[in-house]
Amino acid sequence: MLAAVSRATDGLWPGVPVVPIMVMGATDGKALRIAGIPTYGVQGIFFDRDDIRFHGRDERLGVQSFYEGQAFLYDLVRTLSKTAPVAQAGGRQG
Repeated sequence: MLAAVSRATDGLWPGVPVVPIMVMGATDGKALRIAGIPTYGVQGIFFDRDDIRFHGRDERLGVQSFYEGQAFLYDLVRTLSKTAPVAQAGGRQG
């Protein structure tokens, strides 16, 4: 996962380090984790750190950050969907 995130990051923002963090907050991933499905949160969006307004009435995101975030997540999903072989009937890997 970290390698795929690093690849997608380097494609849009060369030289920007990828640093895993733990965010203290609720996510929809709780139900997936309870079901035994590994769940990761990946942002891929830059914010002005002097103007962060999460979940407020005036929450906003820069236009460039929006489009870069879409490109980042698209590339990441494409990379991850090609990475793992799909198990076939009979237990063989394809």
